[in-house]
Amino acid sequence: MEWESDDKELKAAGAEPLPDGRRGLCIHGWEIESRKLSILNSLHLQRWEKELQMSHLPEMVFGDNCLVLKHVNSGTKFFFNAFDALVGWKHEALPPVEVPAAAKWKFRSKPLQEVVLDYDYTFTTPYCGSETVERNVECESAIPDEGSSCIPWEDCKEKIDLVALASKEPILFYDEIILYEDELADNGISFLTVKVKGYPFDSAAYSDPSIIAERLPIVMQKTQKLNITVPCKQ
Repeated sequence: MEWESDDKELKAAGAEPLPDGRRGLCIHGWEIESRKLSILNSLHLQRWEKELQMSHLPEMVFGDNCLVLKHVNSGTKFFFNAFDALVGWKHEALPPVEVPAAAKWKFRSKPLQEVVLDYDYTFTTPYCGSETVERNVECESAIPDEGSSCIPWEDCKEKIDLVALASKEPILFYDEIILYEDELADNGISFLTVKVKGYPFDSAAYSDPSIIAERLPIVMQKTQKLNITVPCKQ
């Protein structure tokens, strides 16, 4: 009965499940798809290390996990994957975080030989998604081909309507996709995930972003005002 109820909500919203057993839905000309598979094996990790020119990767890399948003008619596609996120981490080149336990971490991979952690072992990345105009290949969950078409972005002043976003409309699809994770030698955890708002089986799957925002430092803040001149009455 629960699935029938969900199906009715999809139809009422003008949406339908993706074909071929894929996880996601079609709505208003867009396909929203999530893919969740196993972590990369050692052979694939070696390939990624070669491509990234790095010998340090997270302990668990879900290289075939991705979230894809595709506009069917134009082929415009936005997607999130682990490889592109790690490219962003490498280019960011942040210094390692200094914590009291850092001295122990220097021996985590080679106990008899000191390992200098001269890289950001939290794998922090500025990655905010990838984009392409789809060709007849599926490359969003693998290392992207050279020459992928980019989408021309245009600066604007419009912002997301948070009031409309918080309205109590039925949530049609929900998923959380882990891209990579590292337990920092049992001294904490670092992970990168992407979420798509939807319909969870367990309401506890939702978290309040405002709670997290209270714990994050403000990087930039801009305040503006509007001066309105009222003409005098004659």
